[in-house]
Amino acid sequence: FVIDGNKAALVEVNSETDFVAKNAEFQELVNNVAKTIVTNEPADLDSALKIELDGKDLATAIAEKSGKIGEKLSLRRIEVVTKTDSETFGSYLHMGGKIAVLTVLEGANVEVAKDVAMQAAAMKPEYVTEDEIPEERIERERNIFKEQAINEGKPAEIAEKMVEGRIKKFFKEICLVHQAFIKDGDIDVATYVKNNGGKVEKMIRFEVGEGMEKRNDNFAEEVMNQIK
Repeated sequence: FVIDGNKAALVEVNSETDFVAKNAEFQELVNNVAKTIVTNEPADLDSALKIELDGKDLATAIAEKSGKIGEKLSLRRIEVVTKTDSETFGSYLHMGGKIAVLTVLEGANVEVAKDVAMQAAAMKPEYVTEDEIPEERIERERNIFKEQAINEGKPAEIAEKMVEGRIKKFFKEICLVHQAFIKDGDIDVATYVKNNGGKVEKMIRFEVGEGMEKRNDNFAEEVMNQIK
């Protein structure tokens, strides 16, 4: 990713092997792509591939670099974020770019924003707050928990309370602000940020290959080891 004043861009450029991902030429390409994206602020991936870089569009520049390196490279996804003057960016890059996280906090400082970014890298939240979770997903989870409680032979009234308890636990797992803070398990992320004069507004987390294949790497453990 690249941060330029009140703008930031995250990009995912895929290579076929980790070996190429560590190549200086590849890393330079990724950086140049991110800079081009943050400058031009394309609306989507198709628009991004048409932006000019060194006299040619991004699609051509990436294709030419693929030929030079000898391995297929592709721009998979982009995200451009704009913040206000009162907001703070936090960023964290893990394992040479296998995970990239950008956070936006209202108030607080860069150090706090980076702590929140590291939290997101390690604990893989899907949303900032429960308000962002699609209603159908909450309903689906609620039905699963209800069925579990009924299968356990619980009376309807108790089953309902159990469902609400499990929904709250579900929120704590997938919502950034409700997760236990990795540097102090006695408080959640929202409390940590609030104690430092801020509020979490946004979080973008890119993990290379996400959704393309099942990954076995224990990134959470690796990030936690770095924090200790």
